Amino acid sequence: MIRINLLGQSRPKATKQTVPLEATVQIIFLLVALGLAAIVLSVTYFQQKRELDATNARIAALRAEKQSLQQVKQDVDRFETQKAVLEQRINVIETLQKNRTGGQELLETVANTVVRVDALWLTSIERKGDTLDIAGEAGSINAVANFITQLRRSGYFDKIEIKEAKEDDILKSVQTYNFTMTANISQSSVPEAEPQAKPAATTPPPQPAAKGRS
Repeated sequence: MIRINLLGQSRPKATKQTVPLEATVQIIFLLVALGLAAIVLSVTYFQQKRELDATNARIAALRAEKQSLQQVKQDVDRFETQKAVLEQRINVIETLQKNRTGGQELLETVANTVVRVDALWLTSIERKGDTLDIAGEAGSINAVANFITQLRRSGYFDKIEIKEAKEDDILKSVQTYNFTMTANISQSSVPEAEPQAKPAATTPPPQPAAKGRS
């Protein structure tokens, strides 16, 4: 469609609306603020991400260290168990060795003591823990008393008690006494081996004195 201007006047031009200066400044400030905010948020994001990555790495290292320490703990527990077993075996061996040596020294001490007493011989010795039950025969009560004295002097016993001492009437022509006693083995001292004196001559064992009975 063609329009014709019949009035012969020019068409007025549309006027442009101007933006106030204050509004322009506000828009500029808003854009700058948004840009600064974006920069601050970006910097904060990357810092937090870097700290998060470092924390995750530290957690992974700690977990690996924990696993390693658990393995070390298992090894230590295994070594402790082996150590306890070995110590128990060593204690058993030492106890057996001590009992073997102690029994030998005990018999030597008692034998040396009997040798020093005339007219006395032992019929039985039984060990119950740290106590000896001794039974024997003697030609007199004095012989039994001398035997007790020699046991005390040996240093191997610290408590000696007579349980019974009575005259034996089985052989009417021979005066003998049956006796039983107990002796505790001392734990504080061990007697030293004493050299045995060489006998001057081989003589038969002493015979009990004959009774003056008819």
